[in-house]
Amino acid sequence: MSYYPKSNDLFMGKTLFFLIILTGIASCTSLDNRNKEKPLAQVYERNLYFSVIHDIFPKNISPSDSILILQNYVDKWVKKQLILQKAELNLTEDQKDVRQQLDEYRSSLLIYKYEQSLVAQKLDTVISQAEVQAYYDENPSNFSLDGHIVKSLFVKLPVDAPNLYRIRQLYKSEREGDFQQLESYCYQYAIKYDYFNDDWVPFESIVRELPNEIRSPERFLRYNRYIEQQDSLYRYLVNLREYHLSGTVAPLPYVQAKIRTIILNKRKVRFINVLENNIYMDALNKGDFTIY
Repeated sequence: MSYYPKSNDLFMGKTLFFLIILTGIASCTSLDNRNKEKPLAQVYERNLYFSVIHDIFPKNISPSDSILILQNYVDKWVKKQLILQKAELNLTEDQKDVRQQLDEYRSSLLIYKYEQSLVAQKLDTVISQAEVQAYYDENPSNFSLDGHIVKSLFVKLPVDAPNLYRIRQLYKSEREGDFQQLESYCYQYAIKYDYFNDDWVPFESIVRELPNEIRSPERFLRYNRYIEQQDSLYRYLVNLREYHLSGTVAPLPYVQAKIRTIILNKRKVRFINVLENNIYMDALNKGDFTIY
């Protein structure tokens, strides 16, 4: 059984061995060359050859990274073979008889691949906005928010950023011209600038950016439109344009991607059920099976 020594001197030897393997054997991938290969590792009667695993390396990877990947793979392979040997020695013959489980797994895997192939070929994946709206209207209880969400504008500035008085006016403004001025200013001076426009985001993601805790987020959202905080380095300015509280029904734009996924999954289930029933009825009509 091969194993890897733990001393630093021998580690360098192992690294050199892997480097030789990578540079000298990478081209020897055919079965005809197997007998000429030196194993990467041996555990009892099992050998691991580079030609079997040469495709584990990503493209354009450096030699040093290749060596690390190869070392890790070989180490895992050795451990797996050692545990497998223990299982072979310690399990009863009945426990080791896994033919039925393997057959069931193979059957399930083949059926799954066949069904997914047909789904990819024939399932209609176009979902109209009307379908999304209808599902949303019919299932409001499915879209209760588990956290507060907001539409907001977030600005993080150095404490010494210029024209603070003007910026405090601009970030509160709803005028397009003022917004453009703010955007231009932030590109020059802001450490962070997020304008979520029509996108809803969790309020917690805003709160995490702030230096001071907001102790009652629900109450704060009900009675505050703006946040202004400061620490020793930065000023934080937030315009809370809209909000929805936890426990209320989420606005459609916030959940429509989820709804599309739900509708598509329901279509897949229906498609597979119809497929299975059609195959069953076709076989029944042809007398391809008998139930006693």
